[in-house]
Amino acid sequence: MVRKVTIIYLFNTLMLLLFSSLSVAGEEPEIIRGITENTITIIGEQHGHPESIKFFQSLIKGYLKKDSCLTVALEIANNQQPIIEKIMQGRAVASDIEISSVIDHAALRNMIDSLAKLKRNGACLNLIAIDSLKGNRDKFMAAQLIKNVGATPILALLGGLHSLKKVNWDLSMTKGHSYVAEILNKHSINVRSYQQIWIDSECDNPKKLAYSFVDSKSNEAAKLINEHFISMMNAYEFRNVRDVSDGIIAWKCTNNLG
Repeated sequence: MVRKVTIIYLFNTLMLLLFSSLSVAGEEPEIIRGITENTITIIGEQHGHPESIKFFQSLIKGYLKKDSCLTVALEIANNQQPIIEKIMQGRAVASDIEISSVIDHAALRNMIDSLAKLKRNGACLNLIAIDSLKGNRDKFMAAQLIKNVGATPILALLGGLHSLKKVNWDLSMTKGHSYVAEILNKHSINVRSYQQIWIDSECDNPKKLAYSFVDSKSNEAAKLINEHFISMMNAYEFRNVRDVSDGIIAWKCTNNLG
């Protein structure tokens, strides 16, 4: 009996560790509540992080619990849409998609297969590839999103820069351009944008990564946007980022949390 209890305890502890990166309350319901008809919600990420995919999937599953329809948009070349349609129908698998090496990783492909399974099990779910292989990618992706906006809301996973709703370029040093979220704003689209930022660039154990939600009205949000995005660009820093972001998902190693 003692041995059985010990095994159960170890199993529960292991499950807690595995899912600790998704166990921060507050931010998911707020984001999910904002996913309504005629809206586009963008989750910005740094490509290649499995925890980003888990977070994004948790938003999808959380929204689908409302028994409403959802369109999921990914930064995959639009010419792969026919393959994606076959995957959603069960006639192909995610390994058949051509994905840029910049964003390709196992967790992304696993998510695509998982979304296809959800759809075949009755979820009102659509998956669209919105990227372009050439030209102005931000204009192309924005155009694809605008084309699909309507009664069914859109939830998009894009690189962090594409999610910025505003950049104050130093035009004396560079030619300014707009990213996806800013283009949508200029077209009067109701767009919400949340950036994922990895405060700890490295974590000795990825399972120790946990996130917290940073309000866009806070000084911390401005500091994070300036340090992780603006500092790498010929642009002026922001005093506040209310017009840039609707909130930040800040990832840290749990052993570094204060």
